[in-house]
Amino acid sequence: MSTDVDLTERERAVVNAFQGGFPVTERPFEPAATAMRDRGVDITADELLETIRDLDERGVLSRFGPLVNAQEIGGAATLVAMHAPEERFDEIVEQVNAHREVAHNYEREHPHLNVWFVVSVADEDRVEDVLAEIEDETGQETYNLPKQREFRVEAKFYVDGPLDGEGDVERAGVDCTDLGPDVVPADSETLSPAERDLVLEVQDGLPLTETPYADVADTIGRETEWVLETIKRFEREGKIRRIGVVPNHYALGYTENGMTVWNVPDDRVAEVGPEIAALPFVTHCYERPRHDGVWPYNFFAMTHGRSEAESRRRIEQVRERMDDYWDVTADDWDTLHSTQILKKTGIRLDERADANTEAE
Repeated sequence: MSTDVDLTERERAVVNAFQGGFPVTERPFEPAATAMRDRGVDITADELLETIRDLDERGVLSRFGPLVNAQEIGGAATLVAMHAPEERFDEIVEQVNAHREVAHNYEREHPHLNVWFVVSVADEDRVEDVLAEIEDETGQETYNLPKQREFRVEAKFYVDGPLDGEGDVERAGVDCTDLGPDVVPADSETLSPAERDLVLEVQDGLPLTETPYADVADTIGRETEWVLETIKRFEREGKIRRIGVVPNHYALGYTENGMTVWNVPDDRVAEVGPEIAALPFVTHCYERPRHDGVWPYNFFAMTHGRSEAESRRRIEQVRERMDDYWDVTADDWDTLHSTQILKKTGIRLDERADANTEAE
């Protein structure tokens, strides 16, 4: 195992144990530490909190807390590809990145479509306007690739590699989602003003204190019990994907990523999707539209590795699994490796949440 940081055995266990499943209780580090001790890791609540603080300060973690599902909060996001000629590359990238709706932008290896970015908007109709503006400014056509079906979004990065079925705490994680308030999912597709405030307060993480949920409650002027119940309900409704540590995968050595794209027969997508999503090293898996004459692929699966060789092995495993469902040829797929990050600001939830909030 190779990482860009030196981790102790305890730090490795913490990173691997709580990339989800963290308790939603008033003093969550106590039951979390108990659960780890039950799995053979000698750690107290204070030691667990201090370990997470230290990992966060050293950049091993991106943050600690809920991973908000922006799609369920409001608005829309879409993946867009375009061509930037070499002689105008920097100019075009600057024009694209100047749009505040552009959250992420990567250069990827492809003979034509070499710029890939995410557009995030409060109003879904705004996507077409943003793309039209970009086309007018750059003189280049954009290719909108909205998500049609989601099979997996679970970017978990274990220190010693993806789960392999061994089941130990170093790899399998600890699940404390059964702890916390007993709540019932609601039918509402909109947010109350208080729920909006909560989402915006926790989107960048929880305070690293003994009572993080109570501290959030104090900040937004609500009762602690309300915060606990709402976060637990959001978790069950899918507005929060999971709660725990969010590793900086680059710090853990996952420097190689491959966006594999596939021309899956339309009548096989429904059965292929769950099978590819079940591979533990696949972090994102979607169906997206083709673009005739330009983009023949309708299925995306993102893989990560800690070396070029490991990344190639992962991609080959995806191809082998695909081949179980139809005769995959060399023309049926491709891998687009990222060569540089052009912009990475994160999805802005404030406008999307505001647009989906009930009037007071």
